[in-house]
Amino acid sequence: KTSPWITEANVLKLYPDRLQIDITERAAFALWQKDGHVAVISEDGAVLQDQVASSFTKLPLFVGAGAAPRAREFLALLDRFPALRGQMRAMVFVGERRWNLHMTNGIDIRLPEYDVERALQTLARLNDDKRLLTRDITAVDLRLPDRVTVRLSEEAAEARGAVLKDKKPKRKAGDA
Repeated sequence: KTSPWITEANVLKLYPDRLQIDITERAAFALWQKDGHVAVISEDGAVLQDQVASSFTKLPLFVGAGAAPRAREFLALLDRFPALRGQMRAMVFVGERRWNLHMTNGIDIRLPEYDVERALQTLARLNDDKRLLTRDITAVDLRLPDRVTVRLSEEAAEARGAVLKDKKPKRKAGDA
């Protein structure tokens, strides 16, 4: 029987009566959720075990079909943005083509299919300059290269609507 934890095993017969066994093991790299089931995966995306022991709960969580084999590459990109990386709860692979980030504060970040690094640079800059990820918002959409769309929480949208409603238009000369 083979074990997914073992990448390579070498057995050497040492005459007259000894064996030398060398084993190379995979390390637990991340958690992968697909169809509601969570598994432990290695760097190459191989499923190591179907049950998640408490010792693995701090590993990064990837969600979605096709996310496991791309996890290492995507995490390497995210590691270039440590301020953002530290705030992530899960990385969701959408439609097997692009990523959404679920932050620990509940904000969803929608990344584009292409030029993800540029989008992450924009997000990091907005967070540094404007403290974007501390605001009362639910989502940041970076999928279009020429704009950033931010969705306010319901409470923030109601408050903004009330402020705009209270503002009365200024009267112009000649208005009756």
